[in-house]
Amino acid sequence: MDDRRRALLDELYADGSAHDARQSDRLLRRRNFEPDAAELLTLAVRMTGARDIVEIGTSNGYSTIWLADAAADTGGTVVSVDTASIDEAGENLRRAGLAERVHLIQGDGGRHLAELPDGSVDLLFLDAERTQYTSWWPHPVRVLRPGGVLAVDNVLAPSPDELTGFLALVTGDDRVTGSTVSVGKGLHLAWRRTGG
Repeated sequence: MDDRRRALLDELYADGSAHDARQSDRLLRRRNFEPDAAELLTLAVRMTGARDIVEIGTSNGYSTIWLADAAADTGGTVVSVDTASIDEAGENLRRAGLAERVHLIQGDGGRHLAELPDGSVDLLFLDAERTQYTSWWPHPVRVLRPGGVLAVDNVLAPSPDELTGFLALVTGDDRVTGSTVSVGKGLHLAWRRTGG
């Protein structure tokens, strides 16, 4: 990642943190991805050569910029879906010089996943309303290609109990194997098995 893009990410993260500290309504917060978790996730993008990347939960585009920067190294693209306005994310992606790598969709993440073909996603990043993930089952695993990665943020904080049911579905599914890593607020990474 070049210095200009890194400086923009630092600016967006600081702005998001300040915004969230002033915002009492959790749903109106930006809730940006933690930088150390972003470093790990984008390493996974690069290591797996992920080209078809889907992000559910765009916010201001902070994590989308991380993913798009990694996608530039793999020749890939990112589709990012959010129920809220995507205008700010679009502007931030333009500032980062990555708008051509990303297709922003304002819509329902669960519906988007349900409409994707089987095995069509190399890496799926869930960073939206955690309480909805269980109702999206089995699509988060179904859409992954063999060798694909499911990444779920906020597994350890602020409310890990919100993901208990969803993580039970993921860890109980023999199509994937994974682990929660103590970076950021907890990042669960699951790999779609290539055999069977």
